[in-house]
Amino acid sequence: MATLLHIDSSVFPAGTSASRAVADAFRTAWEEQHPEGTVIHRDLSANPVPHITADAHTAGFADPATHTPEQAAAFAERVRLIEELEQADAVLIGAPMYNFAIPSTLKAWLDNVILMGRTAGTEDSKIKGTPVTVIASRGGAYGPGTPREGFEYVQTYLRAVFVDALGTELEFIVPELTMAPQNPAMSDLVPLYEASRERALDDAATKAKELAERLAA
Repeated sequence: MATLLHIDSSVFPAGTSASRAVADAFRTAWEEQHPEGTVIHRDLSANPVPHITADAHTAGFADPATHTPEQAAAFAERVRLIEELEQADAVLIGAPMYNFAIPSTLKAWLDNVILMGRTAGTEDSKIKGTPVTVIASRGGAYGPGTPREGFEYVQTYLRAVFVDALGTELEFIVPELTMAPQNPAMSDLVPLYEASRERALDDAATKAKELAERLAA
């Protein structure tokens, strides 16, 4: 049976996080299709991975036989995360927009799993072609034609990483205007937020079922 790697990075808990709510809808639909399957859940807010260090970085470009004890220990942590990613048949990532970009915890995870010659920069990568679904929630509206379109760095960055660098198959689900219920200045946008949320929840369930069926074929 298929394995889903589920990554959350929202600082908000379930019930108050838009990205977690939509990711949970995806995961629930996935598990209904794969009751015997495996879900590996990594909550980067509750249990952040180490930020990349000089030892962890330089070890990725050196022969393991030449690693210092510090490089070996740091690189072992990177390999553990990389192997977790390589073993996944599909990946689900909650990536809320914080100050126009992804959470630093998610960036730390990416810095660890992007390794030239293994996950990137090689045709032999085990993650090439892996389907990745990103829940890119955001407090405002940053889509094409909106005043803040030029400030959309989450999808732009993650597309560069997952498509251009890692060669995965990437799809986005984008619940937006998530600050409308909390911000009085956005009260007129609450109906648009609610519509965006419902659309995202429906898309998550649909995409999860379609992907699960495809991988089972």
